[in-house]
Amino acid sequence: MKVKYDEEVDVLTIELSDAPVEESDEDKPGVILDYDKDGNIVGIEILNASKRVQNPKSVEYAVA
Repeated sequence: MKVKYDEEVDVLTIELSDAPVEESDEDKPGVILDYDKDGNIVGIEILNASKRVQNPKSVEYAVA
């Protein structure tokens, strides 16, 4: 999994898989879900991230 924040365009991208994106769908305004050929979610893009996420430059990772 990879998390990237592009401050220049204010987009937060979460890549869940290396599978190629076959289709994208804007589930809610400004939230784009990327799917592979089998319909699995492989990525999430959040537009205008600084207005939607508390701190898009910070990532906390935990294993339960």
